[in-house]
Amino acid sequence: MTSLDGGGQQRYVLDGSTVDRVIDDMRTVAVVGLSNKVWRPSYGVAQYLRDAGIRIVPVNPVLAGQTVLGELVHASLLDIPREVRLDVVDIFRRSELVPPIVDDAIARADARTIWMQEGVVHHDAAARARSAGLLVVMDLCLAVEHRVRNR
Repeated sequence: MTSLDGGGQQRYVLDGSTVDRVIDDMRTVAVVGLSNKVWRPSYGVAQYLRDAGIRIVPVNPVLAGQTVLGELVHASLLDIPREVRLDVVDIFRRSELVPPIVDDAIARADARTIWMQEGVVHHDAAARARSAGLLVVMDLCLAVEHRVRNR
């Protein structure tokens, strides 16, 4: 099940042109839950995005202050310097942990899209994000969608 901007619990809508626009416009992606373990999906996706020329901003409170993929890890979205403008917040956390991440993204007021990776779905958080004017993608891999659109 996939939801993008305006999808609801009962009806899921995947608007390919909107996904195209999100991917075409993204320059900086906060990767929430980025691991320093190379075998983890978050590491592979972040590495792919970085290698594709997209700036990644790692977010993981356990690794805060360390460097992963050449970038300083921040404890939360709110700890990322304000001069860093986020286009996408890519979430690699269990679904029940999504609401405070969305709240932080809304509070930052710069991200345009909340992207929940495969297996991550939280309808209430998605509704709050949409109400705040953010686009929302759930249960899709950002790297796969980028790769498909940039062949």
